[in-house]
Amino acid sequence: MQWTNDQPIYQQVRDHVVSLIIDDVLKTGDPIPSVRQMAIEGGVNPLTVSKAYQELVDLHIVEKRRGLGMFITENAKKELLKLEKSKFLKSEWPNTIRRAQSLDIDLVELLNKN
Repeated sequence: MQWTNDQPIYQQVRDHVVSLIIDDVLKTGDPIPSVRQMAIEGGVNPLTVSKAYQELVDLHIVEKRRGLGMFITENAKKELLKLEKSKFLKSEWPNTIRRAQSLDIDLVELLNKN
């Protein structure tokens, strides 16, 4: 994992797990990496990972199972797609449009290139 300076590390850890779920690397019922494992792999403080994981618990994306770890909930991917789509449309898409306009990119042409 490569960390950037544009957002807090815990949010980047959260986003990493979100990507694993959206990309079907992790599926319903799968365990997520332990706090210790993620901290070692990411080279970050375990408290940082705990904060990220707690956000996922609060969103009901993962559930804690005492003594077993944390697991992906049944509707996690569906809920994440809804949340991430909303986040993209509210914050990222307007910036993308502004950037394309400033570069004189024809948005209709751009959309038709797919």
